[in-house]
Amino acid sequence: MTDLRTNQDLDAARLRKAFGIFPTGVVAVAAEVDGELIGLAASSFTSVSLDPPLVSVSIANGSKTWPDLRRAGHLGVTVLADHQGTVCRQLAGPVEQRFDGVPIKASDEGAVTLDEGLAHFDCTVYREVEAGDHIIVLLELHGVDHPETGSPLIFHRSGFGKLVAV
Repeated sequence: MTDLRTNQDLDAARLRKAFGIFPTGVVAVAAEVDGELIGLAASSFTSVSLDPPLVSVSIANGSKTWPDLRRAGHLGVTVLADHQGTVCRQLAGPVEQRFDGVPIKASDEGAVTLDEGLAHFDCTVYREVEAGDHIIVLLELHGVDHPETGSPLIFHRSGFGKLVAV
């Protein structure tokens, strides 16, 4: 077994590289707020609880999108499909172009989901937990829709990939 380094070696670049070894799926979190589409991409989505039904995403404290997005009555969370890498990058790009050419659905409550995603969740903010340089946002589910086909977009080592069946 190799020696583990001390906490003096836990700089941000080293941590980002180590965390990037673990592949994750990617989601879009979006809503209509004051007549505008607001959204972001997150690779920190996870299921939390079945009763009550909860999921979580982590949002950087410096996010300029989250303060507007959190004002929504309902949020849409879309699990992105393996062909949506471009859409994911678009959701991380300039605010005014995030939804250009992206087919969406908006609920009466304002939750916005992307048409070509693998799963769609209608959520409300259940709780926010401060966690270092991020906020862990617990979301309570109010609705779910998912087809039985498709593969997720995978984020791994700062790039996108696809699942390969073995």
